[in-house]
Amino acid sequence: MEKIRIQDDLYTYVNQETLDKLVIPDDQPATGGFQTLAVEVEKLMIGEFNEMCANNSYPNSYLENACKLFKIAKNAEKKEADGITPALRNVAILNDIKNLKDLSASYKALMLKRIPLPFNLSVDTDMKNTKQHCVCIQGPSVILPDASYYKPEMAQQKEMILGIWTNVARMIIAKTDLSPEDQNKYIEDTLAFDAILGGLVKTSEEWSEYVKMYNPTKTSRVASFVKTLNLKKILKSLFDCIPETIIVTEPRYFKSFVTVLNEETFELYKHWAYVKAILASCELLSEELRELGGMYYRTIAGIKAGTPIEKFAYHLASGMYSEPVGLYYGEKYFGEEAKKDITEIVYQIIDTYKTRIQNNDILEPATKEKAILKLSKIGVKMGYPDKVQDIYAKLTFNENDSLFDIVRSLGQIRLLESLSKLNEPTNPEKWQMPGHMVNACYDPFVNDITFPAAILQPPFYSIKQTRSENLGGIGAVIGHEISHAFDSNGAKCDENGNINNWWTKLDERKFKSKVNAMIKQFDGIELPWGKVNGKFIVSENMADNGGMAVTLEIMSKTEGASYEEYFTNWAKVWCIKAKPEYLQLLLNLDVHGPSILRANMPPRNFPEWYSTFKVKNTDKMYIAPSKRVVIW
Repeated sequence: MEKIRIQDDLYTYVNQETLDKLVIPDDQPATGGFQTLAVEVEKLMIGEFNEMCANNSYPNSYLENACKLFKIAKNAEKKEADGITPALRNVAILNDIKNLKDLSASYKALMLKRIPLPFNLSVDTDMKNTKQHCVCIQGPSVILPDASYYKPEMAQQKEMILGIWTNVARMIIAKTDLSPEDQNKYIEDTLAFDAILGGLVKTSEEWSEYVKMYNPTKTSRVASFVKTLNLKKILKSLFDCIPETIIVTEPRYFKSFVTVLNEETFELYKHWAYVKAILASCELLSEELRELGGMYYRTIAGIKAGTPIEKFAYHLASGMYSEPVGLYYGEKYFGEEAKKDITEIVYQIIDTYKTRIQNNDILEPATKEKAILKLSKIGVKMGYPDKVQDIYAKLTFNENDSLFDIVRSLGQIRLLESLSKLNEPTNPEKWQMPGHMVNACYDPFVNDITFPAAILQPPFYSIKQTRSENLGGIGAVIGHEISHAFDSNGAKCDENGNINNWWTKLDERKFKSKVNAMIKQFDGIELPWGKVNGKFIVSENMADNGGMAVTLEIMSKTEGASYEEYFTNWAKVWCIKAKPEYLQLLLNLDVHGPSILRANMPPRNFPEWYSTFKVKNTDKMYIAPSKRVVIW
């Protein structure tokens, strides 16, 4: 086998030995990098849950409730005895809905039972005034992984995947009390209603431009869009008031709503709602149904086996009580010394970013001033929060109920709490991610970054790693998240997180040309599992580029810095071994680029890459200077 040269493929050169050894678990589509760390945290916390349960000793009432839910979810005998009955009781409400008028009157009840609806109403942050909440309306989800699969060029994949779904749905619906004739009719109608939705709801690429979700519309106008239902009656039932304005997130869908739901399609909707509700319930029912319920996704993602019951139970419990579980993990496994060190890196990156903005050659002084102000106001959430939100004290349940009923009741508490927030101010102290999650994020509508404790470990970060390794790992990831403040989406929000155009017209044009250059750098790259859509992943690519730019500048001022260690650890972070089916799915669903490109593309834009490894124009990881892109 020909030896890979680092000048031709940084990712494979650094990770080949690891990739050869990695074995994808039967119940996972991928392993390595983020996934490996997540599995390690998962094993650790399952051990913690089991120990707490065995000793009947809990640090607080939140963890006690989480562990009780964990035990109930693991009880296969109890779930077997309950069978499909809890789900059938839940969908029985559909029998009482005879027409569109009934549907309007029962909207809240259906919502609380998690029965799929023809549109979804929610309370969220107002993107133009982030101190207050607003009502948002959007369409339902489709059967296929994404609405893009309904395009003519995806016809072959569409038919194949719908065939898989249909086979799984038939096996599950056969367990209900419907007659064989009705089973066929319900599934056929579900597919027919889904076909209507498929041509109207947004694709993942469209959702990736999140500022375009903000379409404030007079409630009377929205009511005219959805005139086959009584919107004002629905709003009154949810909020005890009728808001003047609603944020329409999917204008195309709502402008065509009367073709989606009318007297002729009403029965299609009811059967679609029934089938989707039953399929979504499976994970909370018997082990046989949980296995069947996961078969569709496992098949299209190339996963061999279902999630073991203990893992399933842990994820259900730790998800429902995410903040208390994350706080427990953070306090026990994330030290103050590490928190202090990583926080210093964060502020060093922010300060360096300010300098880079000040010296940037594409911005006018007025725009630079606003950008630096935005950097000065970035909030930093590192490790885990100091306390949990009040909602967790309300998440109690009757242990004698079925798992399905317990989870539904907890979901109702969360939903009602969310709806009650409409006329309350937003809470900028709320964490977007719990401490035990291996991930990080930037919230454009709060203007803050969150780094859970679980990601702050090797290869991303260690107090024992060199500063060069940490800068190539967590440093570049921190820089990545900060860069989201100035990506193709974040740049449209000001220092308070409000949608607000703070750019001069000239600067905006120059910035857009940089965005287009980044799109072009990735667009159309052919990989064994498909072609890359540069527009879809541009915001994440801009963030990777910015994260590398700012940390390389810090490297230039760091005594004893090793660029070899920096680039090597950068490549380690993105190591992943995945099933081809899963990689193909990610191309259509994930706003992040494929890992091999995240490792290999950003370095090519920076002179340090070329000087460190003597990269020449005959090497595969060479880009001509005129095609290199550095935005920040």
